[in-house]
Amino acid sequence: MAKAKNSIAVSAEEKIREAARRVFTKKGYAATRTRDIAEEAGLNLALLNYYFRSKEKLFAIVMEERMRQFFGVITPLMNDVTTTLDQKIERIVSSYVDMLLQHPDLPLFILNEIRHNSDLFDRFQADRLIQSSHFVTQLKEKQPDIHPLHFVVSILGMTIFPFVAKPVLRSAGGISQQMFVEMMEERRKLIPKWAKAIIKMKP
Repeated sequence: MAKAKNSIAVSAEEKIREAARRVFTKKGYAATRTRDIAEEAGLNLALLNYYFRSKEKLFAIVMEERMRQFFGVITPLMNDVTTTLDQKIERIVSSYVDMLLQHPDLPLFILNEIRHNSDLFDRFQADRLIQSSHFVTQLKEKQPDIHPLHFVVSILGMTIFPFVAKPVLRSAGGISQQMFVEMMEERRKLIPKWAKAIIKMKP
C-alpha cells in the first residue's frame, strides 16, 4: 500500500514538473500562472501547491534543469584531455545540433530568462567553467592571439542562432521543418571547418 502511494506521489510530482517545463518554456516566467501549470498537468491547484508551494520554487527547479541541459553539453567535451582541439570543436558543434534539434525552444527560453534575471547565469558559473577548461588551454597554445571567449561565442553563435531565428527563417525564408533540419545537418559539418579556419588566420 505504501509503495502504491509513493508511486502515485512520484507520478503526480513528475506530471507537474513536465507541465511546468512546457508552460515556462512557452510563456516564460512572468506570463505563467500556477493555475496554467496545474491545468497543463491535469491536476488541481491545491495538489500543485502541496508539492511545490510556489511558482518561484517550481521555476527554480525547471530553470536549473534547463541551464544544465543547455550548458551541460559543453563542459565535459571542453575538459576531455584525450581529444585534440579540432576534435573538441567537432564534438561540441555536433552535440549542440543533436540536443537543439530535440529541444528547439530551449535557447530562446534560456536567453529570455537570463535577460530578465542575469543572476541565473551567474549562479550557474558557466563562464568560469569555460575559461578554466582544457579547451581554452589548447586554444591558447595553438593561437594565443585569439581571445578564448570570442572564439567560444563564435562557435556557439553559429550553432545556436539558427534555432533562435527559426521563426524568422520559416516565415521570411519559407523554410520548412525538413529544410531546417537539413540546413542544421549541413552546418554540423561546416561550422567546425569555419572555426578551424579562424584559428589558422593570422592576426
